[in-house]
Amino acid sequence: MKVILGMSGGVDSSVSALLLKKQGYEVIGVTMELYRGSSCCNKDTYLDAKNVCNRLGIMHFTLDYKEEFQKYVIDDFICNYRNCKTPNPCIECNKYLKFGLMYEKAKELGCEYIATGHYAKAEYSEKYGRKVIKKSSSQSKDQSYVLWSVPKEVVEHLVFPLSDFENKEQIREIARENDLKVANKPDSEDICFIPDRDYKKFLEEKANFSTKEGNIVDKAGNILGKHQGLYRYTIGQRKGLGIAHPTPLFVLGFDVSKNEVIVGEHNELFQKELKVEEVNLLAVEEVKDGMEVQTKIRYAAKPVKSKLYKLQSDRIKVVFEEVVRGITPRSISCFL
Repeated sequence: MKVILGMSGGVDSSVSALLLKKQGYEVIGVTMELYRGSSCCNKDTYLDAKNVCNRLGIMHFTLDYKEEFQKYVIDDFICNYRNCKTPNPCIECNKYLKFGLMYEKAKELGCEYIATGHYAKAEYSEKYGRKVIKKSSSQSKDQSYVLWSVPKEVVEHLVFPLSDFENKEQIREIARENDLKVANKPDSEDICFIPDRDYKKFLEEKANFSTKEGNIVDKAGNILGKHQGLYRYTIGQRKGLGIAHPTPLFVLGFDVSKNEVIVGEHNELFQKELKVEEVNLLAVEEVKDGMEVQTKIRYAAKPVKSKLYKLQSDRIKVVFEEVVRGITPRSISCFL
């Protein structure tokens, strides 16, 4: 069985290559060149991945997808900030690059399966009668949240070699035992194309964002202060507002047409429901009103019991069992 493996040059994908080979797969390692100078696209990345493949005796290719990454990930990131939304570039990268273009490359190379070093499971479910994505055994490292956008037709071809490991130290120990030089390589947890984490500087330098002063107002429209550009603020933010007020104030939202930041008190951040578009159903064919799920509104959030309801135009409404803090226009995941 042939499998194409996305390799970043890190310990997770390197150990994945080792495990797949031991399981009898014919492994082809692929490193995607996405953005020059990023934390995952540099000379060390390519060399580390290629050296691991040489050590294991498997083929390795480096593929240039910089143009596609710009189109699907960076341009989307910039567009979201222009519209006061909070993007998650990993979601778009998974959809279009890691499980989109790489799947096409897998078919081109005659590979039946596609693998990555994500902490998640892909296995057949008797309940749903199909192969589905599940949470990994590691609750702290689980990455199933960022896999909701994987094209449905790709799921049956997925393999996640790290699905049953409980922690990262187990992975590093396997790497050390097998003399993989990346065993102690630090994790990369930043947005790969903004390694210094300064997304404001990135938007200003790469997309010509500039300070456009406007009003900070409460929900009644009363002017409380001035802001220095909508892109500098996020829902739930408290620090940096520069407002003297008897009670702490938080960013509740934005009025783009008026160039206003809307603020309010902490209790106003809590909501009981949200509406979702760009729905990707992986375990079921349709949403049935009242369907019970657990929903995460951000990667680090705890899943909350909730129910789904169909709306028009392929949209759904999520009603939470308890109020949720700081809902923002971003990707969410629902688990059955």
